[in-house]
Amino acid sequence: MADRTVREQRRLIKFLLLIGLLLLLFGGGARAIVAGGAKSLDLADKLLGSGKGARLLLADQPYGRGARQSLDIWVPEQAQAGDRLPVVVFFSGGGWGSGELAWTHRHIGELGGDPDRIALMGHSAGAYNAVMLALDPEWMRAAKSDASVIRGVAGLAGPYDFLPFEKGGMADRAMGKVRPPERTQPIHYARGDAPPLWLASGDEDETGRPRNSRNLAAAIERLGGSATLRVYPGMGHTGIVMALAAPFRAKGPVLDEATDFLRGVTARRVAPAAGAQ
Repeated sequence: MADRTVREQRRLIKFLLLIGLLLLLFGGGARAIVAGGAKSLDLADKLLGSGKGARLLLADQPYGRGARQSLDIWVPEQAQAGDRLPVVVFFSGGGWGSGELAWTHRHIGELGGDPDRIALMGHSAGAYNAVMLALDPEWMRAAKSDASVIRGVAGLAGPYDFLPFEKGGMADRAMGKVRPPERTQPIHYARGDAPPLWLASGDEDETGRPRNSRNLAAAIERLGGSATLRVYPGMGHTGIVMALAAPFRAKGPVLDEATDFLRGVTARRVAPAAGAQ
């Protein structure tokens, strides 16, 4: 009887949390959940999904001097000491900034990651940052590293070709003084030898607009590079990243397709046998 009462209480608590989450979503709070990054989406997984698959290894690890320059490190639940796992660095959206991706390359080996198998992923402004790191070698050189350590980039709803700036908008405030303005655009740095790109957008995205992904993918392909374009029907700007969490995956195969791409670009490379042609 006591066990039954406990189970009923747990179901009630979960139901109340679910109601709170739905109110937050349909009350206009989707952006707040997305802004919370992996921790918020992990909470959604635990409430409405299995909540299994990954665990938080290290929280709020500083990688620079700024107050917000910190990262969380997640690993598979079954990860063991001594593993050399592929690494995905995820940049959340919400604004424009810069960081030191080179920290990951220098230190991830101490935490079970393989510094030779690093890919990038991001949403919105985070996708912009990830793609710029891969296309413009200046940023990695400034961090005393090399863009060649990046195996590939998966970008969700990223802005890559968005001139002219909206006067007074976020991009204008962050980049409006850069001359020439083309230097702020990832498409300006498109090159055939860039790491493979997987560019995804929702066809209802009025913020990141699908044309950004289409234009960059086309530019990379014209130059002989590798770029995969995915436009998901019925998805908006926040919906595409929320589809990574279990409760929202029915909206589209974003997680499965991004995972396939990331597994491919971070696969172990086998050196050819001596004397092989």
